[in-house]
Amino acid sequence: MIAAETLPAQFNVATYFVDRNVVEGRGARPAFLYEDRVLTYADVQELANRTGNALLELGVGLEDRVLLLCLDAPEFLGAFWGAIKIGAIPIPVNTLMRSADYLYFLNDSRAKVAVISAPLLAEAGPVLGQAPHLRHVLVAGGAAGPHLSYEERIARASGALAAAATSRDDPAFWLYSSGSTGFPKGAVHLHHDMVVCMETYARQVIGFRESDRVYSAAKLFFAYGLGNAGYFPMGAGASSILHPHRPTPEAVFELITRHQPTLFFGVPTLYAAMLAVKEAETRWDLSSLRLCVSAGEALPDELYQRWRQRFGVEVLDGIGTTEILHIFLSNRPGAARPGSTGTPVPGYDAVIVDDEGQAVPQGEIGNLRVRGDSIMAYYWNKHEKTKEALFGSWIHTGDKYYQDADGYFWFCGRGDDMLKVGGIWVSPVEVEATLIKHPAVLEAAVVGKEDDDRLVKPKAFVVLKEPATATPALGDELKAFVKDKIAPYKYPRWIEFVSELPKTATGKIQRFKLRE
Repeated sequence: MIAAETLPAQFNVATYFVDRNVVEGRGARPAFLYEDRVLTYADVQELANRTGNALLELGVGLEDRVLLLCLDAPEFLGAFWGAIKIGAIPIPVNTLMRSADYLYFLNDSRAKVAVISAPLLAEAGPVLGQAPHLRHVLVAGGAAGPHLSYEERIARASGALAAAATSRDDPAFWLYSSGSTGFPKGAVHLHHDMVVCMETYARQVIGFRESDRVYSAAKLFFAYGLGNAGYFPMGAGASSILHPHRPTPEAVFELITRHQPTLFFGVPTLYAAMLAVKEAETRWDLSSLRLCVSAGEALPDELYQRWRQRFGVEVLDGIGTTEILHIFLSNRPGAARPGSTGTPVPGYDAVIVDDEGQAVPQGEIGNLRVRGDSIMAYYWNKHEKTKEALFGSWIHTGDKYYQDADGYFWFCGRGDDMLKVGGIWVSPVEVEATLIKHPAVLEAAVVGKEDDDRLVKPKAFVVLKEPATATPALGDELKAFVKDKIAPYKYPRWIEFVSELPKTATGKIQRFKLRE
């Protein structure tokens, strides 16, 4: 989909996702289920309008930034859509970060206003006074302390609001990259970007429909969760379950059983943890699910097979990035190739190139570049990083891939995670996926380590299902297991048993920390 061919030049995306549902007669339909509350589409519109007016009263204008440090709760919806509707720029940020990170986001974005869920004030509060551009803080869902009460400000604001006359190519919101290396980068997204993801991936791959009920374990502040739980259901007039708490395996099973969603979005780590729960298929009811989706890290074929076997529903693996906003390579319902990332989503092109930017022969590992109309405009205040990422209409994802004879793409790790062993590329993902097939292994991460000859060989960090079984003998068994399953040169020369793996908030393994 190319926005310029389908959307009017003057376009405010809040009218597409929020107002359109009310105009088309869905005002009384449930849009979001939150704790014991049901928010209808009319409720969401009123919440967005009141929040937009409250922000205007605080002096927020066109293109002013509004930082959202919000749980998956009504204040996120109100602030996100309300800011967009007045032409301001909401910036949802990770709710699992530390004070210094929030100060960085505030200073880098120069946000005038921050909207913060009360439980997150303990971490963010100490640095708010150090942000020179911050004028007001709205606290939602609890005591505001020295700040303004979100609920009080929106209660007195008008429930009517006309959308600002923005362009389809105006900045609408930013998302910060997860920052697995260096400082997070603010990816600037435009008013048309969410519509592109909705009309390509959500409609043409998942087949979102009005009767769907969605639960996403990935939160709204992630690009992945923002689509899954936020604008995809709204684009289809469907409903979404908001869960502000940590998605533990048991909590997710309980939630699916109670609310009976038809679509579930998770990450491989969560699927693995849920599969480790004994007798889950008899203790909980997952029969409502018509489809599960995985992204954030490659889904090993072993997890796909075991999930389908136990719960009778397939998991579609795909890849998206903060910069491209949502999934651009995906498996299809009924045509999944387990272990692969699938094929390009309609509206996107993908190519695998060498370090000089030339296409590599089919089957060879190279760098993934993608083209599509939801790609960020640029990184805020990061000119050199923008030039490193964007090549005309293409973006360099930093992922290593190869494409098979049938057009399916296979993930081989990040560019900086790939190992050269004996002059041959080794994908840490392939070794990890093999280790996970061993019945004792819960999770694994593979990095390069120099041997006595200073040659790089694979080293595996392994989390066991039963930590007490960690022995040198089991380590030898795992090495032999890998040697037996894939090319022998790929086996890990060292096995280190650990209690957990370092990860970003999006669930991606931070292999650079293991290398250190």
